[in-house]
Amino acid sequence: MVSELTKSALGRLRIIAFLEGISYLVLLGIAMPLKYLAGLPQAVRVVGMAHGVLFVLFVLLLIQVAVEKNWSFKKSTLSFISSLIPFGTFYADSRWFKD
Repeated sequence: MVSELTKSALGRLRIIAFLEGISYLVLLGIAMPLKYLAGLPQAVRVVGMAHGVLFVLFVLLLIQVAVEKNWSFKKSTLSFISSLIPFGTFYADSRWFKD
């Protein structure tokens, strides 16, 4: 199934959106508490870097898909905003990213 998703820009966006959503939840739910409650700032550095890379990939793929699929400005903007909200990319995937 993964190989089918990687063949299209929308499929790649769905994969990156999922990974970006997971990394955001790990950053907020695991790495941040480790930093502030356990005194382990390295967790935020590692997970934060991974999340940052995935976020940039998400935005680039979102732009590519929005242009290819002629998405409206509203749909594109809401898709972007979904990446800023915990669990947002999962909602966006179920609502806008399926063919």
